[in-house]
Amino acid sequence: MYDLAFFMEWASFAVRWLHVITAMAWIGSSFYFIALDLGLRKHANLPVGAHGEEWQVHGGGFYHIQKYLVAPAQMPEHLTWFKWESYATWLSGFALLCLVYYGGAELFLIDRNVLDVSAPVAIAISLASIGIGWLIYDQLCKSKLGDHDTLLMIILYAVVVFMSWGYTQLFTGRAAFLHLGAFTATIMSANVFMTIIPNQKIVVADLIAGRKPDPKYGKIAKTRSTHNNYLTLPVVFLMLSNHYPLAFGTEFNWVIASLIFIIGVLIRHYFNTLHKREGNPHWTWLAAGIVFIIIMWLSTVPKVLTGEDKNASVTTAPFVASAQFPKVRDTVLGRCAMCHANEPSYEGVYHAPKGVVLETDNAIAQHAREIYLQAGRSHAMPPANVTQITPEERALLVAWYEQARK
Repeated sequence: MYDLAFFMEWASFAVRWLHVITAMAWIGSSFYFIALDLGLRKHANLPVGAHGEEWQVHGGGFYHIQKYLVAPAQMPEHLTWFKWESYATWLSGFALLCLVYYGGAELFLIDRNVLDVSAPVAIAISLASIGIGWLIYDQLCKSKLGDHDTLLMIILYAVVVFMSWGYTQLFTGRAAFLHLGAFTATIMSANVFMTIIPNQKIVVADLIAGRKPDPKYGKIAKTRSTHNNYLTLPVVFLMLSNHYPLAFGTEFNWVIASLIFIIGVLIRHYFNTLHKREGNPHWTWLAAGIVFIIIMWLSTVPKVLTGEDKNASVTTAPFVASAQFPKVRDTVLGRCAMCHANEPSYEGVYHAPKGVVLETDNAIAQHAREIYLQAGRSHAMPPANVTQITPEERALLVAWYEQARK
Protein backbone atom coordinates (compact mmCIF):
# COMPACT_ATOMS: atom_id res chain seq x y z
CA MET A 1 0.00 0.00 0.00
CA TYR A 2 2.84 2.36 0.80
CA ASP A 3 4.35 1.78 -2.67
CA LEU A 4 0.97 2.50 -4.29
CA ALA A 5 0.58 5.71 -2.27
CA PHE A 6 4.11 6.75 -3.29
CA PHE A 7 3.31 6.12 -6.96
CA MET A 8 -0.06 7.92 -6.79
CA GLU A 9 1.51 10.96 -5.16
CA TRP A 10 4.07 11.31 -7.94
CA ALA A 11 1.51 10.48 -10.63
CA SER A 12 -0.70 13.29 -9.34
CA PHE A 13 2.26 15.69 -9.30
CA ALA A 14 3.30 14.74 -12.84
CA VAL A 15 -0.21 15.08 -14.27
CA ARG A 16 -0.70 18.39 -12.47
CA TRP A 17 2.54 19.70 -13.97
CA LEU A 18 1.47 18.50 -17.42
CA HIS A 19 -1.89 20.20 -16.95
CA VAL A 20 -0.23 23.51 -16.07
CA ILE A 21 2.14 23.26 -19.05
CA THR A 22 -0.62 22.55 -21.57
CA ALA A 23 -2.90 25.19 -20.04
CA MET A 24 -0.14 27.79 -20.40
CA ALA A 25 0.26 26.83 -24.06
CA TRP A 26 -3.50 27.02 -24.71
CA ILE A 27 -4.13 30.23 -22.82
CA GLY A 28 -1.05 31.85 -24.34
CA SER A 29 -2.05 31.09 -27.92
CA SER A 30 -5.68 32.04 -27.22
CA PHE A 31 -4.78 35.42 -25.72
CA TYR A 32 -2.29 36.09 -28.50
CA PHE A 33 -4.73 35.44 -31.34
CA ILE A 34 -7.51 37.45 -29.68
CA ALA A 35 -5.13 40.38 -29.29
CA LEU A 36 -3.91 39.93 -32.88
CA ASP A 37 -7.45 39.76 -34.23
CA LEU A 38 -8.55 42.88 -32.37
CA GLY A 39 -5.45 44.80 -33.46
CA LEU A 40 -5.76 44.18 -37.20
CA ARG A 41 -5.60 47.31 -39.33
CA LYS A 42 -7.48 47.81 -42.61
CA HIS A 43 -6.31 49.91 -45.54
CA ALA A 44 -6.75 50.16 -49.30
CA ASN A 45 -3.56 48.31 -50.23
CA LEU A 46 -4.49 44.98 -48.65
CA PRO A 47 -4.48 41.90 -50.94
CA VAL A 48 -7.85 40.82 -52.33
CA GLY A 49 -9.82 39.00 -49.65
CA ALA A 50 -7.62 40.16 -46.77
CA HIS A 51 -9.53 41.50 -43.76
CA GLY A 52 -6.65 43.27 -42.07
CA GLU A 53 -2.95 43.15 -41.25
CA GLU A 54 -0.61 43.71 -38.34
CA TRP A 55 3.10 44.38 -38.02
CA GLN A 56 4.76 43.03 -34.87
CA VAL A 57 8.28 42.92 -33.52
CA HIS A 58 9.64 40.12 -31.35
CA GLY A 59 12.84 38.15 -30.86
CA GLY A 60 14.99 40.47 -32.95
CA GLY A 61 12.78 40.38 -36.04
CA PHE A 62 9.61 41.75 -37.61
CA TYR A 63 6.44 39.84 -38.42
CA HIS A 64 3.96 40.85 -41.11
CA ILE A 65 0.62 39.12 -40.46
CA GLN A 66 -2.47 39.24 -42.68
CA LYS A 67 -5.87 37.76 -41.92
CA TYR A 68 -8.37 36.50 -44.48
CA LEU A 69 -11.83 36.65 -42.94
CA VAL A 70 -13.25 33.74 -44.95
CA ALA A 71 -10.26 32.19 -46.71
CA PRO A 72 -7.45 33.10 -49.13
CA ALA A 73 -8.04 32.55 -52.83
CA GLN A 74 -5.57 29.67 -52.83
CA MET A 75 -4.77 27.06 -50.21
CA PRO A 76 -1.26 27.62 -48.76
CA GLU A 77 1.23 24.75 -48.81
CA HIS A 78 1.75 24.82 -45.04
CA LEU A 79 -1.04 25.39 -42.52
CA THR A 80 -0.50 25.37 -38.75
CA TRP A 81 -3.45 24.22 -36.65
CA PHE A 82 -3.86 25.39 -33.06
CA LYS A 83 -5.85 22.62 -31.43
CA TRP A 84 -3.63 20.20 -29.51
CA GLU A 85 -3.04 22.73 -26.72
CA SER A 86 -6.78 22.65 -25.98
CA TYR A 87 -7.12 18.87 -26.22
CA ALA A 88 -4.06 18.18 -24.08
CA THR A 89 -5.23 20.64 -21.41
CA TRP A 90 -8.63 18.99 -21.13
CA LEU A 91 -7.25 15.43 -21.16
CA SER A 92 -4.63 16.17 -18.49
CA GLY A 93 -7.24 18.00 -16.40
CA PHE A 94 -9.64 15.07 -16.63
CA ALA A 95 -6.82 12.68 -15.68
CA LEU A 96 -6.13 14.83 -12.60
CA LEU A 97 -9.85 14.84 -11.75
CA CYS A 98 -9.81 11.03 -11.87
CA LEU A 99 -6.64 10.70 -9.80
CA VAL A 100 -7.56 13.13 -7.04
CA TYR A 101 -11.34 13.44 -6.84
CA TYR A 102 -12.52 10.10 -8.21
CA GLY A 103 -9.69 8.10 -6.66
CA GLY A 104 -10.18 9.91 -3.34
CA ALA A 105 -13.95 10.40 -3.60
CA GLU A 106 -14.66 9.68 0.08
CA LEU A 107 -12.25 12.38 1.16
CA PHE A 108 -12.35 15.04 -1.56
CA LEU A 109 -15.59 14.61 -3.53
CA ILE A 110 -18.36 13.46 -1.18
CA ASP A 111 -19.65 15.46 1.77
CA ARG A 112 -22.26 13.29 3.46
CA ASN A 113 -23.62 16.34 5.24
CA VAL A 114 -24.46 17.74 1.79
CA LEU A 115 -25.42 14.63 -0.18
CA ASP A 116 -25.07 11.12 1.21
CA VAL A 117 -24.22 8.98 -1.82
CA SER A 118 -21.74 6.24 -2.68
CA ALA A 119 -18.54 6.97 -4.57
CA PRO A 120 -19.80 5.47 -7.87
CA VAL A 121 -22.97 7.59 -7.70
CA ALA A 122 -20.99 10.76 -6.93
CA ILE A 123 -18.65 10.06 -9.85
CA ALA A 124 -21.62 9.43 -12.17
CA ILE A 125 -23.18 12.75 -11.11
CA SER A 126 -19.84 14.48 -11.76
CA LEU A 127 -19.48 13.04 -15.27
CA ALA A 128 -23.12 13.68 -16.18
CA SER A 129 -23.01 17.32 -15.05
CA ILE A 130 -19.90 18.05 -17.10
CA GLY A 131 -21.32 16.41 -20.24
CA ILE A 132 -24.81 17.86 -19.92
CA GLY A 133 -23.31 21.31 -19.38
CA TRP A 134 -21.76 21.26 -22.84
CA LEU A 135 -25.03 20.08 -24.44
CA ILE A 136 -27.04 22.90 -22.82
CA TYR A 137 -24.46 25.52 -23.82
CA ASP A 138 -24.22 24.21 -27.38
CA GLN A 139 -27.98 24.19 -27.89
CA LEU A 140 -28.30 27.75 -26.54
CA CYS A 141 -25.63 28.91 -28.99
CA LYS A 142 -27.34 27.14 -31.90
CA SER A 143 -30.76 28.56 -31.03
CA LYS A 144 -32.02 31.96 -32.15
CA LEU A 145 -30.31 33.40 -29.06
CA GLY A 146 -27.05 32.86 -30.91
CA ASP A 147 -27.92 35.85 -33.09
CA HIS A 148 -27.99 38.15 -30.06
CA ASP A 149 -24.55 38.13 -28.42
CA THR A 150 -25.41 40.21 -25.34
CA LEU A 151 -28.64 38.36 -24.53
CA LEU A 152 -26.89 35.02 -25.03
CA MET A 153 -24.09 36.02 -22.64
CA ILE A 154 -26.61 37.06 -19.96
CA ILE A 155 -28.44 33.74 -20.23
CA LEU A 156 -25.17 31.81 -20.17
CA TYR A 157 -24.15 33.71 -17.05
CA ALA A 158 -27.46 32.69 -15.43
CA VAL A 159 -26.55 29.08 -16.24
CA VAL A 160 -23.17 29.57 -14.58
CA VAL A 161 -24.79 31.01 -11.44
CA PHE A 162 -27.18 28.06 -11.27
CA MET A 163 -24.32 25.58 -11.67
CA SER A 164 -22.32 27.43 -9.00
CA TRP A 165 -25.15 26.90 -6.56
CA GLY A 166 -25.98 23.41 -7.80
CA TYR A 167 -22.49 22.00 -7.33
CA THR A 168 -22.45 23.17 -3.70
CA GLN A 169 -25.60 21.08 -3.17
CA LEU A 170 -23.83 17.96 -4.46
CA PHE A 171 -20.17 17.96 -3.41
CA THR A 172 -17.67 19.36 -0.94
CA GLY A 173 -16.90 23.06 -1.34
CA ARG A 174 -13.48 22.25 -2.78
CA ALA A 175 -14.96 19.79 -5.28
CA ALA A 176 -17.79 22.22 -6.15
CA PHE A 177 -15.30 24.88 -7.27
CA LEU A 178 -13.19 22.32 -9.12
CA HIS A 179 -16.26 20.99 -10.92
CA LEU A 180 -17.44 24.45 -11.92
CA GLY A 181 -13.99 24.95 -13.42
CA ALA A 182 -14.17 21.57 -15.19
CA PHE A 183 -17.70 22.34 -16.40
CA THR A 184 -16.50 25.63 -17.91
CA ALA A 185 -13.24 24.22 -19.27
CA THR A 186 -15.16 21.40 -20.97
CA ILE A 187 -17.30 23.97 -22.77
CA MET A 188 -14.15 25.78 -23.88
CA SER A 189 -12.35 22.66 -25.12
CA ALA A 190 -15.50 21.28 -26.75
CA ASN A 191 -15.87 24.61 -28.56
CA VAL A 192 -12.51 23.91 -30.16
CA PHE A 193 -13.09 20.19 -30.79
CA MET A 194 -16.77 20.26 -31.79
CA THR A 195 -17.15 23.64 -33.51
CA ILE A 196 -14.08 25.75 -34.23
CA ILE A 197 -11.82 23.10 -35.78
CA PRO A 198 -14.62 21.30 -37.73
CA ASN A 199 -15.75 24.63 -39.19
CA GLN A 200 -12.21 25.47 -40.22
CA LYS A 201 -11.86 22.03 -41.82
CA ILE A 202 -15.01 22.68 -43.87
CA VAL A 203 -13.46 25.91 -45.15
CA VAL A 204 -10.20 24.15 -46.00
CA ALA A 205 -12.06 21.35 -47.81
CA ASP A 206 -13.96 23.92 -49.87
CA LEU A 207 -10.71 25.62 -50.85
CA ILE A 208 -9.11 22.36 -51.91
CA ALA A 209 -12.20 21.48 -53.96
CA GLY A 210 -12.21 24.91 -55.61
CA ARG A 211 -15.44 26.03 -53.95
CA LYS A 212 -16.04 29.40 -52.33
CA PRO A 213 -16.31 28.84 -48.54
CA ASP A 214 -19.45 29.95 -46.71
CA PRO A 215 -18.55 32.84 -44.34
CA LYS A 216 -21.02 31.56 -41.71
CA TYR A 217 -18.52 28.92 -40.56
CA GLY A 218 -15.93 31.52 -39.71
CA LYS A 219 -18.50 33.69 -37.93
CA ILE A 220 -19.64 30.80 -35.72
CA ALA A 221 -16.05 29.84 -34.90
CA LYS A 222 -15.25 33.47 -34.02
CA THR A 223 -18.22 33.62 -31.60
CA ARG A 224 -17.15 30.45 -29.79
CA SER A 225 -13.56 31.68 -29.63
CA THR A 226 -14.75 34.93 -28.06
CA HIS A 227 -16.68 32.97 -25.42
CA ASN A 228 -13.50 31.03 -24.61
CA ASN A 229 -11.61 34.29 -24.25
CA TYR A 230 -13.98 35.58 -21.56
CA LEU A 231 -14.18 32.25 -19.71
CA THR A 232 -10.44 31.69 -19.36
CA LEU A 233 -9.64 33.78 -16.27
CA PRO A 234 -12.52 32.42 -14.12
CA VAL A 235 -11.40 28.87 -14.95
CA VAL A 236 -7.85 29.67 -13.82
CA PHE A 237 -9.20 31.05 -10.52
CA LEU A 238 -11.39 27.99 -9.94
CA MET A 239 -8.50 25.62 -10.61
CA LEU A 240 -6.32 27.50 -8.10
CA SER A 241 -9.08 27.82 -5.50
CA ASN A 242 -8.51 24.40 -3.89
CA HIS A 243 -5.50 25.96 -2.12
CA TYR A 244 -7.61 28.75 -0.56
CA PRO A 245 -10.34 27.53 1.82
CA LEU A 246 -11.74 31.02 2.39
CA ALA A 247 -12.98 30.86 -1.21
CA PHE A 248 -14.65 27.44 -1.29
CA GLY A 249 -15.20 26.54 2.38
CA THR A 250 -17.69 29.26 3.28
CA GLU A 251 -21.46 29.62 3.32
CA PHE A 252 -21.55 31.92 0.29
CA ASN A 253 -19.05 29.96 -1.81
CA TRP A 254 -21.45 29.72 -4.76
CA VAL A 255 -21.90 33.51 -4.76
CA ILE A 256 -18.13 33.95 -4.69
CA ALA A 257 -17.76 31.59 -7.67
CA SER A 258 -20.43 33.51 -9.58
CA LEU A 259 -18.76 36.87 -8.93
CA ILE A 260 -15.42 35.56 -10.16
CA PHE A 261 -16.90 35.31 -13.66
CA ILE A 262 -17.78 39.02 -13.51
CA ILE A 263 -14.19 39.87 -12.56
CA GLY A 264 -12.91 37.74 -15.43
CA VAL A 265 -15.14 39.56 -17.92
CA LEU A 266 -14.05 42.97 -16.58
CA ILE A 267 -10.35 42.15 -16.93
CA ARG A 268 -10.74 40.71 -20.42
CA HIS A 269 -12.83 43.74 -21.44
CA TYR A 270 -9.92 45.97 -20.44
CA PHE A 271 -7.37 44.09 -22.53
CA ASN A 272 -9.71 43.56 -25.47
CA THR A 273 -10.53 47.27 -25.60
CA LEU A 274 -6.84 48.14 -25.36
CA HIS A 275 -5.93 45.76 -28.18
CA LYS A 276 -8.70 47.21 -30.36
CA ARG A 277 -7.16 50.65 -29.78
CA GLU A 278 -10.53 51.94 -28.59
CA GLY A 279 -9.33 53.48 -25.36
CA ASN A 280 -7.90 52.57 -21.98
CA PRO A 281 -10.83 51.68 -19.68
CA HIS A 282 -9.11 51.88 -16.28
CA TRP A 283 -12.52 51.75 -14.60
CA THR A 284 -12.61 47.98 -15.20
CA TRP A 285 -9.78 47.48 -12.70
CA LEU A 286 -11.59 49.58 -10.09
CA ALA A 287 -14.79 47.60 -10.67
CA ALA A 288 -12.89 44.31 -10.48
CA GLY A 289 -11.24 45.43 -7.23
CA ILE A 290 -14.60 46.37 -5.68
CA VAL A 291 -16.09 43.00 -6.63
CA PHE A 292 -13.07 41.24 -5.13
CA ILE A 293 -13.48 43.17 -1.87
CA ILE A 294 -17.10 41.99 -1.80
CA ILE A 295 -15.81 38.43 -2.28
CA MET A 296 -13.42 38.87 0.65
CA TRP A 297 -16.29 40.08 2.81
CA LEU A 298 -18.53 37.21 1.77
CA SER A 299 -15.82 34.71 2.68
CA THR A 300 -15.97 35.72 6.36
CA VAL A 301 -19.61 36.65 6.91
CA PRO A 302 -20.90 37.47 9.49
CA LYS A 303 -17.62 38.88 10.81
CA VAL A 304 -14.84 40.23 8.63
CA LEU A 305 -11.38 38.91 9.49
CA THR A 306 -8.88 41.46 10.69
CA GLY A 307 -5.89 41.65 8.40
CA GLU A 308 -2.92 39.60 9.57
CA ASP A 309 0.54 39.15 8.19
CA LYS A 310 0.82 35.51 7.23
CA ASN A 311 4.57 35.63 7.79
CA ALA A 312 4.50 37.53 11.06
CA SER A 313 6.04 35.77 14.02
CA VAL A 314 3.42 34.33 16.36
CA THR A 315 4.00 33.75 20.04
CA THR A 316 2.54 30.38 20.96
CA ALA A 317 2.24 31.08 24.71
CA PRO A 318 -1.16 32.90 24.57
CA PHE A 319 -2.70 30.02 22.64
CA VAL A 320 -1.51 27.35 25.08
CA ALA A 321 -2.28 29.51 28.14
CA SER A 322 -5.86 30.15 27.02
CA ALA A 323 -8.55 28.72 29.31
CA GLN A 324 -10.15 27.24 26.18
CA PHE A 325 -7.03 25.36 25.11
CA PRO A 326 -7.81 22.02 26.81
CA LYS A 327 -11.07 21.78 24.85
CA VAL A 328 -9.32 22.98 21.70
CA ARG A 329 -6.65 20.31 22.15
CA ASP A 330 -9.31 17.63 22.54
CA THR A 331 -11.06 18.86 19.40
CA VAL A 332 -7.87 18.90 17.33
CA LEU A 333 -6.71 15.50 18.56
CA GLY A 334 -10.15 14.01 18.02
CA ARG A 335 -11.00 15.63 14.66
CA CYS A 336 -7.67 16.40 12.98
CA ALA A 337 -4.82 14.28 14.35
CA MET A 338 -5.83 11.03 12.65
CA CYS A 339 -4.40 12.57 9.47
CA HIS A 340 -2.13 15.27 10.90
CA ALA A 341 0.16 12.86 12.70
CA ASN A 342 3.61 11.35 12.30
CA GLU A 343 1.87 8.05 11.58
CA PRO A 344 -1.66 8.87 10.30
CA SER A 345 -4.36 6.39 11.28
CA TYR A 346 -6.92 7.48 8.66
CA GLU A 347 -7.19 4.91 5.88
CA GLY A 348 -5.49 5.99 2.66
CA VAL A 349 -3.47 8.79 4.28
CA TYR A 350 0.20 7.88 4.64
CA HIS A 351 1.79 11.25 5.36
CA ALA A 352 0.53 14.26 7.31
CA PRO A 353 -1.02 16.64 4.71
CA LYS A 354 1.45 19.43 3.87
CA GLY A 355 3.69 18.06 6.65
CA VAL A 356 1.47 19.57 9.35
CA VAL A 357 1.59 17.39 12.49
CA LEU A 358 -0.82 18.31 15.30
CA GLU A 359 0.08 15.90 18.10
CA THR A 360 1.55 18.26 20.72
CA ASP A 361 0.40 21.41 22.47
CA ASN A 362 3.18 23.45 20.90
CA ALA A 363 2.39 22.16 17.38
CA ILE A 364 -1.28 23.03 17.79
CA ALA A 365 -0.37 26.54 18.96
CA GLN A 366 2.12 27.02 16.10
CA HIS A 367 -0.58 26.16 13.56
CA ALA A 368 -3.32 28.14 15.31
CA ARG A 369 -3.87 30.45 12.33
CA GLU A 370 -4.27 27.56 9.86
CA ILE A 371 -6.64 25.76 12.24
CA TYR A 372 -8.63 28.96 12.63
CA LEU A 373 -8.94 29.61 8.88
CA GLN A 374 -9.41 26.06 7.62
CA ALA A 375 -11.51 24.48 10.39
CA GLY A 376 -12.95 27.51 12.17
CA ARG A 377 -13.76 30.30 9.76
CA SER A 378 -14.20 27.95 6.79
CA HIS A 379 -15.29 24.34 6.48
CA ALA A 380 -12.33 23.28 4.35
CA MET A 381 -11.08 20.94 7.06
CA PRO A 382 -11.67 18.15 7.76
CA PRO A 383 -12.25 17.31 4.06
CA ALA A 384 -15.94 16.50 3.53
CA ASN A 385 -16.14 16.75 7.35
CA VAL A 386 -15.21 13.07 7.52
CA THR A 387 -14.55 13.32 11.27
CA GLN A 388 -17.88 15.06 11.91
CA ILE A 389 -16.59 18.19 13.61
CA THR A 390 -19.58 20.05 15.06
CA PRO A 391 -20.58 23.70 14.63
CA GLU A 392 -19.92 24.19 18.34
CA GLU A 393 -16.38 22.88 17.95
CA ARG A 394 -15.76 25.19 15.00
CA ALA A 395 -17.05 28.12 17.07
CA LEU A 396 -14.69 27.08 19.86
CA LEU A 397 -11.69 27.20 17.50
CA VAL A 398 -12.71 30.68 16.31
CA ALA A 399 -13.19 32.04 19.83
CA TRP A 400 -9.90 30.51 21.03
CA TYR A 401 -7.85 32.04 18.24
CA GLU A 402 -9.45 35.48 18.25
CA GLN A 403 -9.20 35.87 22.03
CA ALA A 404 -5.59 34.67 22.13
CA ARG A 405 -4.65 37.18 19.42
CA LYS A 406 -5.98 40.16 21.35
